[in-house]
Amino acid sequence: MKRIKNDYVEELVRKLKALAIKEGTPLWKRIATELEKPTRQKREVNIFKIEKYARDGEVIIVPGKVLGSGAINKKVTVAALDFSDSARDKIVSSKGEALSIQALVEKNPGAKNIRIMG
Repeated sequence: MKRIKNDYVEELVRKLKALAIKEGTPLWKRIATELEKPTRQKREVNIFKIEKYARDGEVIIVPGKVLGSGAINKKVTVAALDFSDSARDKIVSSKGEALSIQALVEKNPGAKNIRIMG
């Protein structure tokens, strides 16, 4: 199972680098660079940090995992490589959206109004 996840990440990195060149958006190149890091160096963000720093209605991208510590009351769209079950539940229950990075890329290929957190 671990190899499948690595294959997914490698494919995502390739797509992000190609999209960065095609669209001329350095954000996707930056996310690809972050995803290439070893697992121990990938970012982990707790829900309370998203609550503290994100504005209502904002799109946040976490090039790593979102963890469920804390509470969130803002309606935000969060895209990440992975979510803990509690983090996904808290985001959805606050009327927000929890997406994969791939889904965010398809939804917003121009990388407009996205903030990196972590």
